[in-house]
Amino acid sequence: MANIATELTQHLNGRHLYPSMAWMQNFLSTTRPNTPLPALKQTVGFRLLATDITTSTNPPAISVFPSDILKGSVPSRVVTGPVLCEILDIEDIGNSCWSQVEAIEARERGEMTKGREIVRVVEQENDDPSAAQAPIHSRGPFKLLLQDAKGLKIYAFDLRGIEGLNTNMTIGVKLLLRNFDVRRAVVMLEPGGVQILGGKLEALDKAWKEGRKERLIKAAKGEAGA
Repeated sequence: MANIATELTQHLNGRHLYPSMAWMQNFLSTTRPNTPLPALKQTVGFRLLATDITTSTNPPAISVFPSDILKGSVPSRVVTGPVLCEILDIEDIGNSCWSQVEAIEARERGEMTKGREIVRVVEQENDDPSAAQAPIHSRGPFKLLLQDAKGLKIYAFDLRGIEGLNTNMTIGVKLLLRNFDVRRAVVMLEPGGVQILGGKLEALDKAWKEGRKERLIKAAKGEAGA
C-alpha cells in the first residue's frame, strides 16, 4: 500500500497537485483491492479536484500565492508559480445585472438567444443531442475570487475572454496560474498563464447557482439607486 501511495503522490505531483498524507490515506481506504494502477491514477486526480484544496493538499511554497500578495501599495509584480487555486466566485462585469437576470429568466423559460431572435427550446425524445445549439456565453470581462491551498483569497480579472472561464462554469474549479501579473493586490489573468484543471465544490457550486439570480437582482437595484 505504501508503494501505491508513493506512486499516486508522484503522479499528482507531476500535475502540480500535492495531496496531504492524510487525504491520500483516506482515498486509498475507499478503493477496492487489486484496482489497476492506471484506474487509480485517473480516480485519484478526479477525487482530489473535487475537494477543498485548503483541507486536502499540502503544497510547497511555490504553489501558493506569496504571503504579501495582498499588499496594495505594490504597483505591479510577476509571480512565477505555478500556483494552484480554486474559484470561489465569478462575476460578469461586462454586462449589466439586469441583462444577466433576463438571461437567467429566459433560460428558466426554456428560451435561448440566437442573434436578435428568441428561440424556444423544446426537448423531444428523439432529438439528436449533437444537434442542440450550445448556450451562448458572455465574453466578460470577469471578476473572480480565487483561493489558494493556504486559504489566502484574492480577486482576479479576466479581461481577455479566456476560454472556459464564464459564469456557467462550476464553482470550485481548480486553476493553475503561471507567470501572472499582480497589480495592487489584484491578479491579472492572461490566456497563456491559466490552465483549467476542472473539478468543483459540490455544496458551494449548488448554493452559488441557486443564489445567483437573487444576488444579481439586489445588485441591479443598487445600481439603479446609485
